Order: sequence, then structure tokens, then C-alpha cells
Amino acid sequence: MVQHSPTYAITIRLRYADAPGAMGHITTAIGEADGAIGAVDIVNIAGHRISRDFTVNAKDVDHGKQIVERLRKLDDVEVVHVSDRVFLMHLGGKIEVISKTPIKTRDDLSMAYTPGVARVCKSIEADPEASFALTIRQNTVAVVSDGSAVLGLGNIGPRAAMPVMEGKAMLFKEFADVDAFPICLDTQDTDEIVAIVRNLAPTFGGVNLEDISAPRCIEIEKRLDAELEIPVFHDDQHGTAIVVLAGLKNSLRRVNKNMSDVRVVINGAGAAGTAICQLLITSGVENIIVCDRNGALHRREPEADPTKQWLAENTNPEAVAGPLSRAIQGADVFIGVSGANTLAVEDVQNMSTDPIVFALANPDPEIDPSLAEPYARIIATGRSDFPNQINNVLCFPGLFRGVLDVRATTINTEMKIAAAEAIAAVIPPSDLLDDYIIPSVFDRRVAKVVASAVSAAAIESGVARRKAKAAYSLE
Repeated sequence: MVQHSPTYAITIRLRYADAPGAMGHITTAIGEADGAIGAVDIVNIAGHRISRDFTVNAKDVDHGKQIVERLRKLDDVEVVHVSDRVFLMHLGGKIEVISKTPIKTRDDLSMAYTPGVARVCKSIEADPEASFALTIRQNTVAVVSDGSAVLGLGNIGPRAAMPVMEGKAMLFKEFADVDAFPICLDTQDTDEIVAIVRNLAPTFGGVNLEDISAPRCIEIEKRLDAELEIPVFHDDQHGTAIVVLAGLKNSLRRVNKNMSDVRVVINGAGAAGTAICQLLITSGVENIIVCDRNGALHRREPEADPTKQWLAENTNPEAVAGPLSRAIQGADVFIGVSGANTLAVEDVQNMSTDPIVFALANPDPEIDPSLAEPYARIIATGRSDFPNQINNVLCFPGLFRGVLDVRATTINTEMKIAAAEAIAAVIPPSDLLDDYIIPSVFDRRVAKVVASAVSAAAIESGVARRKAKAAYSLE
């Protein structure tokens, strides 16, 4: 069922006679058009006519247009203006660069710029590591995309990808006080992307790769991580894997099952599915079946794609063949990183007792939660309008906060597992519920505990260049 959403909120300015009952006629018309009124504000009163802004949540763009057309049919009601609130938020972009210190005097200018700045430059020339302490590098992350795999929109290019990357930068700042800057590249050539990011690296303390299509994203991350002195993290792969692991840990606690005993089916053999599979194997899951469009991957059938070949050789110990509907029989856990409506109700019915379903495709999950609910014990999606949202914002702000705090050179498996365990631990076992197995994205404790855990893991695993700040505890 399609629900009203602020994503499709519109503000309709109406001018009409200030007479008894006029307001009621308008709100009735909006209700008859199935609009959800969020706010009503007076703009002005002139003579005997009043102007009001009606903020209305619609179900989609066409539904918003239908609501407006219904209002246009009202007698003596003028539709003055219609604003899409999402577009209003994006006017002029969503982020800006501001100075940390004012420049109001000649002394200020001489210290911030010439001649004083020359001494700082010479200091960094003598000791390049000083760039982390004396420039924005110590707290700045590059959010890099080529626009080839943006959300559910596909290959929309670098210009159209910018609003998403700006949003990512906002989340970095809001949740972990990390300064992030969007960089959208007008190339989808792997070698060019690697070269560009390599040459930009002296400006940043870390690189967050975003919305780059598979399998190129895997190669780009691997090459950059090997070449650069700063960590490189492809959030669509590893951020997703970390939050999935956190949610799965708490789900298994809830149903009293162990990692080593469960059978997991992952639908989607792309970058995210591969990263999830690898992290689950490292965390002790022994029986995983990965499915792509052609069905279960298994070692008896060679794959042309090297990544899929690795999955075929390292999963599916029983060599189950056939479609998802066969692979999922008796499974304890389903993790979908594929497409809408790929999981049937009958598939959930054929799973083991207390089945766990993570249907993470966006915007439409692999199965409508309302259809799975009668049969699944725990359901998670990637959406904010259902319980148990598996959202990468639980991971990447705190993870990069921890990385920057200790100037880590890479993000290794130990740090990823530490991040997942920290996210899961935000909810104590006594507070776990079937519809509360993962913290809210607005739980401000998450980024802090993730940062502390990641910093500690970086130090312990030998990839930190300085000691962490004081650890943050949930207690």
C-alpha cells in the first residue's frame, strides 16, 4: 500500500474570501482527494480575502497534482502558488563552506593568508604528516561518485548525482561532525577514477566511494586502498554489510539462534551482496547461499564474473542449485539486496521456524512487509516508514569519525566487525523486540560508540597513526 510521505509534500498557497465555512470547504476538498494536511499557515489578510499556505503530504507526484486540481475546482478559491518542499530544500544546494575564524583586521589577514601562512606551508613541506594537524585534512572526507548507480535511479551521471552526494555530506556533519565534500566525476573509466582520486588524496583524511556501479566499484576501492595513505571505503558495499551484521546479531539473539548454526540466503550477487557474504563468513556464519537472477551460485557451475566465481567457491556447501524459491527452503535468514517483489509469500512460508527477513531493496523491498508479517518472525527493510530500518547512516558517520580520530591508514575487517558490534550493543538484550533489532538513525549514541569501537580496533590492529580520544561508553 502506497503511503503519504513528506517526500511528496507540497505547499499550496490559496487566496479566498474570509467567510465562515470557507476553510472547512478547502480542508474537505483536500481530504476527498486523499491528501494529508500537515500544517496551515496564514500568509496575509487583505480586505475581505485571506491567503493561507496549506502543507499537504501526497503519495507521489501525480497524487500531488490531483490534489491541486481538486482545489482549483472550488468556487472563489484561487490557487496562487504551488511549491514542492523537496525542491525548495535543494535550491542553491544543501551545504556551504564557512570560515572557522573571522578576518576583520590586518593582523587576521596576515596570519590566515600572506605572509604568515608561508611558515605553515614550509612546516608541512618539511613534514607532510603535519598536513593532518594544520589543514582541514584532519576532519575532511571526500564523497566521490561517478553517478553510475545512484539509489534506485541507476546511471544518471555526475550532475544528477550531486544532490545525493550533498545529502551524504550533510549526514556526515550532522551525526559525527565530519566535514565531507561531494565530488562527482564526469568519467566512468576505472583507471581515470583511480588516478583522479589518487591526485586529490592530499586534501582529505579519507575517501567515501558512493553510488559507483559493480563490478567497477570493487576494483576501484581495492586499488585506491592499496595506493593511498588514507582509508578508502565504499559505503554501498561495506556500510550495508556492517549494518546488516548488526541487525542480524540482534535478530539471532531475539530468536535464540547462533551464527554458526543458521542457514542464510542472500539474494543479490553484486557489490553489496558480496560484502555482506564476506563479513558474515568472517563473523562465523557457515552456511550461506547467494542467488543472482539465474538462481543459486554453486561450485559445480563456473561463473564468468570473478566475484561470482569466488561466491560459488566459498558458499553453498551443499551445492544447492535452482531458483531462489528452492534455495530458500528451510533457510533461517533471507537477506535481499536485489529488486522489488523477488520474494514470494510462499518462499517465506517455506523457511525455517522464526524466519528472519531482511528485504532491503529500495524504494520497493523484495516483499511487502505486510505480506511477510504473518509468517516472518522479524522483518527489516531499508525504508524509514517500516520498523527495523537497515540504514547506512548508522555506520559511516561514526566509522569515519573513528578513522579520522586515529588517522587510520585503512579500514580493515577488524574495524568493520567492531562497528557492527557497537551498533548492535546500543540496544541491550533486555530491550530487544521483534520490531526493534536495530537502533534508530536518530539515536545520537550510535555514531559515538561506533567511533570509539573503530578507533580502538584500528589501534589494536596496527593501522592507526595516533592514539584515540577518550572512549565513549553506553554506560
